Amino acid sequence: MTAEDQRRTGVRGETRPVDQPGNPHPTGEASQPGEPGRPGQLGEAGQPGQLGEPGQPGAPEAPGARRPVGASTATGALSSLRNSPPFRRLWVSNLFFFCGTWTQTLILGWLVFESTHSEILLAVFTSARLAPMLLGPFAGVLSDRLDRVRLLTFACTWALVAVAAVATMESFFRVPYWALVLGGLAIGLAQSPSQPARFALVLDLVGRESLSNANALNAMAMNMTQVLGPAIGGAMISAVGAPAALWISTAWYGISLIALRPLRHRTRRTPHATARRHPESVGRMLTAGLRTVLTNRLAAGVLFVTLAANILLWPVYQGFMPVFADELLHLDAAGLGWLLTCGGAGGLAGSLIIAGLGDFRAKGGLFVIGTATWAALWALFALSHHTALSFVLMACIGLTSATFGVLQSTLLLMVTEPSVQGRALGIQELAIGVMPLASLVLGVAAQQVGVGTTTFVSAMLLVVFLSVLAFRVPQLLRYSGREDTRV
Repeated sequence: MTAEDQRRTGVRGETRPVDQPGNPHPTGEASQPGEPGRPGQLGEAGQPGQLGEPGQPGAPEAPGARRPVGASTATGALSSLRNSPPFRRLWVSNLFFFCGTWTQTLILGWLVFESTHSEILLAVFTSARLAPMLLGPFAGVLSDRLDRVRLLTFACTWALVAVAAVATMESFFRVPYWALVLGGLAIGLAQSPSQPARFALVLDLVGRESLSNANALNAMAMNMTQVLGPAIGGAMISAVGAPAALWISTAWYGISLIALRPLRHRTRRTPHATARRHPESVGRMLTAGLRTVLTNRLAAGVLFVTLAANILLWPVYQGFMPVFADELLHLDAAGLGWLLTCGGAGGLAGSLIIAGLGDFRAKGGLFVIGTATWAALWALFALSHHTALSFVLMACIGLTSATFGVLQSTLLLMVTEPSVQGRALGIQELAIGVMPLASLVLGVAAQQVGVGTTTFVSAMLLVVFLSVLAFRVPQLLRYSGREDTRV
């Protein structure tokens, strides 16, 4: 039976399951020569003993195996951490890696402003730190072309060496501005281009049915480090000074590397891994991946939501919160800190809730409706001048932001073919990378009409966009990703 016989793909861009007697892949994904099963499976049939191979104690179940209808792999919010030792190692590695990057971003930014006392030069440093996000599509090609564990190992080693060099200089003399900018760029080059491999590796380790739970746990780790990393950095600067703080946070990369090391011995014999022996050129892989992903209506829909959210609302949270605190709510720095803490706590709670849902059905609907609710809450926050109400709204904004932050990657991995998943995530990274430019545009608008009005209009534009998307691509609302259903 050919792959075409086993799958029926329409304009919706999703694979329709074909359950036929004797078909070993009842979900509609055909086996390629030499493929052990489905894309999340790590080992090869008949080769026991590989790390993460289905069938081992604590390893994920083979994603291609038939499960009883209604069965669930999720046994709780932390099921992927409990049931998959390889994913647990990746999660620990991510936790220390991202805590290091956010801590060092704060420390280097502090050193920049301390030495220059220039907001413009600090903005240049921040731009250099975020610029590698624009390399997303090329990073996606690397994720599909190279071994993902080795790619993450290289990124972590690169960050460790680069920051250790800055820490060494700061320990003996005042680091020049250009070296601090290069340090920020080095952190960005370690973080952003490795993101597609980092997220695609989750599916490799846990399989399709546990993907939503695992991605929620990943998002939880990233949210925690984004909130706690700068706080830890500031506390360490006060307690031990910037040079020692850099050395301590650099050591966290060493822990991240140690956690990754056991994953290097696993095997990945998927069709696209086999194809790496005779790889296409980077340019051909890039154009082919873009064409494949963007002609998939479901994948394109998810990516357009990511792009719209990072143009219209994420810049508000990243850059305008001090303005809200000062001009609209009349809060001091401590009040701003508590306001952001409410958002972070809500995001953590939302990630845990989605993790607890496991392999739930309404993934597409929750993604679209949850993101629209998030935007509507931002509109209410923009109109609020009452401090207590604003704190409650910010907690709710954090809670609903998890539906967007977690499910955008989950859905993108589920609706794309394994051979282009890295490139799909690379396009997503590029969509996120427009945020600095969008921040400038929204900043000009806020200067003219006020931050409240700018945020309200942006939020309502996102609600309108999502309503149009739901009308034009209704299959995204119905998409479940469940292997025993059609949508």
